[in-house]
Amino acid sequence: MYVSEWENERRPISDRYAAILRNLLGVTDAELRGVTQKSAPPVADGYDDLLSRIDSASSISTSMVKAFNDQTELLRTMDRQMGAASLVDQMTGHLAALEDALNFAVLPSARRPVALALAGASTLAAWQAIDSGAVERAWRHYELAKRAARDAEAPMYLAHAMGEQAYVLCDAGRSALGVDLVRDAQRTLGRSGTPRLRAWLSAAEAELCAHAGMVDDCQHALEEAMSTIPPGPEDRDPDMLSIFLNGAHLARWRGNVLGLLGDEEAVTSLYGALDVMDPTFVRARAGLHTDLAQAHLARAEHDEANTHLRQARLLASRTGSVRQRRRVDLLSERL
Repeated sequence: MYVSEWENERRPISDRYAAILRNLLGVTDAELRGVTQKSAPPVADGYDDLLSRIDSASSISTSMVKAFNDQTELLRTMDRQMGAASLVDQMTGHLAALEDALNFAVLPSARRPVALALAGASTLAAWQAIDSGAVERAWRHYELAKRAARDAEAPMYLAHAMGEQAYVLCDAGRSALGVDLVRDAQRTLGRSGTPRLRAWLSAAEAELCAHAGMVDDCQHALEEAMSTIPPGPEDRDPDMLSIFLNGAHLARWRGNVLGLLGDEEAVTSLYGALDVMDPTFVRARAGLHTDLAQAHLARAEHDEANTHLRQARLLASRTGSVRQRRRVDLLSERL
């Protein structure tokens, strides 16, 4: 009687019977309750749909991949100016579309461009998750980015994802493990990466070493970053669009690292970076004011530190940056 009522949808399948039927029929819960609610094993009739999706994935054109990358770039710009909090649904949908395209692409010629687009988008989504305080989501996005980079045979994208993932470990209190991961990223890249990316990885290593109390290693990594960064105002790496780094950006990063070490030179370096900073990098500006507050606190200059903390808190609230607000709160406790 129950079988007839289930088949005719007059009675829902209870959890107790669903567990039994899943084992008997070899179906998932979604298939049992939604796609097929029959007591007989499902007929293998999904090939037409599968082949249709494979054909669609194999015919993805260069213009379609460009559309994916353009969407990532738009989300990156919005994130930079407004923060990540309002972009979760858009980013989730974007990643789902890219994953779906990759899952049904068969040959390397079809997979690589989509995988590369997914690697870039996943790394952006992961950094947004870090900024929003969603650390587990960030970790999963970095793992997705690394898998996509390997699929795309793109060591630069793989190294960048590993380098950023190290910050999750650092924020979780495992800065020494983060140092190991960013160094592994450097080994993965070797000398094949662009100078701008190599400088980025060295600066990341320096910051993580500072958190880990590895002062000599930190200084060495900073020197490596400063000697590797290309000259001039250009900050975008044409071969690695996730990287924004020039001498001015690196001066701000260096000031942050020196501030972590309690170095007197940090304040000068950070004010120099503030003078030339692109005003559209709103969240980064919040970080810079936080760095300045930290540097002033190291010199017991509490009034100046408080001024920058107020500005940092305002900008962090504007972008919804949980990570920057946490930094502000921790420094405020020291005033």
